[in-house]
Amino acid sequence: MPQYNSLKNQDSEAWKIIEAESLRQDEELELIASENYVSPAVLEAMATVLANKYSEGYSGKRYYGGNEVIDRMEDLAISRAKELFSAPHVNVQPLSGSPANAAVYMAFLEPGDKVLGLRLDHGGHLSHGHSVNFSGRLYNFIQYGLNPETGRIDMDEVYRLAKAEKPKMIVAGFSAYSREIDWKRFKEIADEVGAYTFADIAHIAGLIAAGELANPVPFFDVVSTTTHKTLRGPRGAIIMCQEQYAKQVDRAVFPGMQGGPHDHITAAKAVAFGEALKPEFKEYAKKVVVNARSMAANFLSLDYKIVSGGTDNHLLVLDLSNKGLSGKEAEKVLEQVGISVSRSTIPNDPNPPMNPSGVRIGTPAVTTRGMGELEMKLIVEFIDSALTHRDDSNYLSDLKAKVKNLCLQFPTPK
Repeated sequence: MPQYNSLKNQDSEAWKIIEAESLRQDEELELIASENYVSPAVLEAMATVLANKYSEGYSGKRYYGGNEVIDRMEDLAISRAKELFSAPHVNVQPLSGSPANAAVYMAFLEPGDKVLGLRLDHGGHLSHGHSVNFSGRLYNFIQYGLNPETGRIDMDEVYRLAKAEKPKMIVAGFSAYSREIDWKRFKEIADEVGAYTFADIAHIAGLIAAGELANPVPFFDVVSTTTHKTLRGPRGAIIMCQEQYAKQVDRAVFPGMQGGPHDHITAAKAVAFGEALKPEFKEYAKKVVVNARSMAANFLSLDYKIVSGGTDNHLLVLDLSNKGLSGKEAEKVLEQVGISVSRSTIPNDPNPPMNPSGVRIGTPAVTTRGMGELEMKLIVEFIDSALTHRDDSNYLSDLKAKVKNLCLQFPTPK
């Protein structure tokens, strides 16, 4: 646990809660695909005096005085992101993933415009057109899905819908899809029907930056990503686009969607981008994929069903319909033994979103801790044992001790 002496001395109540969460992270397995552990350097950057500054506007064009130093930090974050993703233009100010996506839509669309996006229950994101989200309420989304035979994005359906519906934008990206996306095919389809291409790479940005997966940034019109997840930075987002769209993207972020950026988070983004440019990060990303594939193989050997049959990235979605329990039930059982996963819908899920048929599992965080294929096999055995003995409290208590013992062999970054 880092030393926060002022906080500990001044507000012991808040301190104890933070200390409890630090202990939980140390002693439990984090398998939520969208979570990771930042480095001590990134953590330090978030707790700096940059949090004191207000910086509405952009570098050299602020609405407040005293931003000369802040400009240097934002410029550093931009230059590193450009290098990392071969990006023509980068805006590092978005506060989070959904606001970044909202800014993208604002930059390229008018309310009511037609957009093509991946269905939520097939692995898409709320901000890709779900009816309860701002995206589905403001824009006319047409949803494509996965091929029922292969469990992969049905590019023939994407093409058919694009030709029939003539959308203004096609969104390619996901929050729970385990296969690599054919960016070039999406681009070809969009060009044929005259649509903008928008890639949401929030989940796989780190794998793309490291060269493990193909990069849409150089040829898509616009790309958004969060900066945590596989990129292992602070919670925030960036937008990348072709140079001809730079002004409209920047205007959509500020003043369109938000006011002043969080300068301490911008600093942490810059630090994380610097880390991702190092050779060690490429090795890390490679291990993330190796671990995910190993985990998938071990689940398949135990008769678990995986949507799409395997994985090319950092995650997999288990379809538990043949195991006699729902995703919510599995999530709660695993939480009892110190394993965090997130419930997930499966394609055409007969169950409601809050109690779906699957769980999503990811390897970014456990890979950051230094775990490898041997540990992936053990973790799968832990999960299977917990679900099999879900009604045996004594068994689950013993299993929790085994999970803790494994975790303590692989400390979290401090």
